[in-house]
Amino acid sequence: MNISNTRIKQLLLFLLVGFFSFSGFSQSETNTWKAQLAVGVNSPNQSAFVANFKAKSVNMPTVNLGLQRMFSRRLGAKLDYGFNRISDVDNTKSPAFKLNYSRVNAQLVYDLGDVIRLSNNLAIVGHAGPGYSWVKPLGDYAGNDTSFLNLMGGLEFHYGLSRTLSLFLDASYIYSLGGDYDPISDGFGSFNGNLITATVGLSFSLSGCYFCE
Repeated sequence: MNISNTRIKQLLLFLLVGFFSFSGFSQSETNTWKAQLAVGVNSPNQSAFVANFKAKSVNMPTVNLGLQRMFSRRLGAKLDYGFNRISDVDNTKSPAFKLNYSRVNAQLVYDLGDVIRLSNNLAIVGHAGPGYSWVKPLGDYAGNDTSFLNLMGGLEFHYGLSRTLSLFLDASYIYSLGGDYDPISDGFGSFNGNLITATVGLSFSLSGCYFCE
């Protein structure tokens, strides 16, 4: 499902306005901001490639950037961007290709501390929400861009390093809402399938609280 640049801008603007408008309803004593940076690997759904195209089962890099705000001790939201590189398994089993898979998502986050009891410096946080993905093939297939909506969900496992910094592991699943595409009209080298990501990163508290979840 291809979407014009105008629709992309409208969607991003809607997500930004909604994110900051919603955060304005939280009480001042629980306002908490956090920035996140993580890097790792990704694994694409092989069935989303056209015939004879096969990607590596594990690809790198994956880079995620996020801004999070909590409305209470447990519930919050974040707006995040992810970049993923995917390439062919090898030149003997698949035509050579590389592509960039990017996404932006607006997600609710929930600290599972009331459900799973852990020590003070450990936390498990669930996150889920809608987003938009765009794929740009490189090399011989450049120009065969595709874009589609997605749903993303995952878990973050945090370890507090200090009052304002935590190390975390994130495992996420990005579900494509793109449907089927025609390789003749949409172009070989495209991808509109599901994606699994695993990243390790740092969370920086911007408001001085301990965990910001």
